[in-house]
Amino acid sequence: MKLLTYRDNGYEMLGVASQDGKTVYSLSDIGLSFFNMNDLIRRFSEEDRNTVEAFLRNPEEGVPYDTLDKCSPIPYPAQDVICLGENFMAHKKEAGGYSDEAFGTEKKVSIYFSKRVGEAVPDGGGIPAHRDITERLDYEAELAVIIGKEAYRVPAEEAYEHVFGYTILNDISARDLQTGHKQWYLGKSLDGFTPIGPWIVTADEIPGRPKIRVQSYVNGELRQDGNTDDFIFDIAHCIHELSQGIRLLPGTIISMGTPAGVGMGFKPPRFLSVGDTVDCVIEGIGTLHNVIVD
Repeated sequence: MKLLTYRDNGYEMLGVASQDGKTVYSLSDIGLSFFNMNDLIRRFSEEDRNTVEAFLRNPEEGVPYDTLDKCSPIPYPAQDVICLGENFMAHKKEAGGYSDEAFGTEKKVSIYFSKRVGEAVPDGGGIPAHRDITERLDYEAELAVIIGKEAYRVPAEEAYEHVFGYTILNDISARDLQTGHKQWYLGKSLDGFTPIGPWIVTADEIPGRPKIRVQSYVNGELRQDGNTDDFIFDIAHCIHELSQGIRLLPGTIISMGTPAGVGMGFKPPRFLSVGDTVDCVIEGIGTLHNVIVD
């Protein structure tokens, strides 16, 4: 199922979308009550799931998705997003070609960094250009994993039992800040640099090890086209590795890295400008559409 957050008369509401994503139904109208999406992730029971699935088999009238005042599915993540760097071999090579000092060193272990999120940008929302502090704004389409059950010292073969679902994350990056500071936190964490959406697809919709296409388009032009089967370090590895010393709490977001084709990978680089549109598309999830704004 597709779970999402939207506003109705100024109040945040939780909803479920139809299979085609065109119609949304309020969870409160189905008889379910949660404080927000983080609360739902913590408390969503098998009985709740059965209630929603039964409703979707014979739904009542809903609201068109395109008319909603959309929020990111998790507008305010409980913690910083955990991101993977250079987790596709082709992207690793293009990053090294852009800045060997910042990206080109040989790394035989997974690279983790955190991305601060004040408020996640929703599908259809604006990404601020921050032109006063960056001239090299870039996009990164990524599959994001949502932890549903606390994970601590989890064997890799049990990792997927702890996944609640998946969504799309655009890891917006200011490359000049990222390379200038020789670390990635600041260049990844400016306000509005974390579009997430359009919804969370529950793990039963994408069972097992995901092998799904990841694409991005800028102004309608295909820029990235990869597959999660090409991860250097897969989801099970990362949940296992992280959980050896960190408790991954329900609602934790792990963003799995981006395929080749980002702006800095072109010669000359092709960074984003005000007015550009960015569409991140992941098979089995949908499309996250945003525009660069002043």
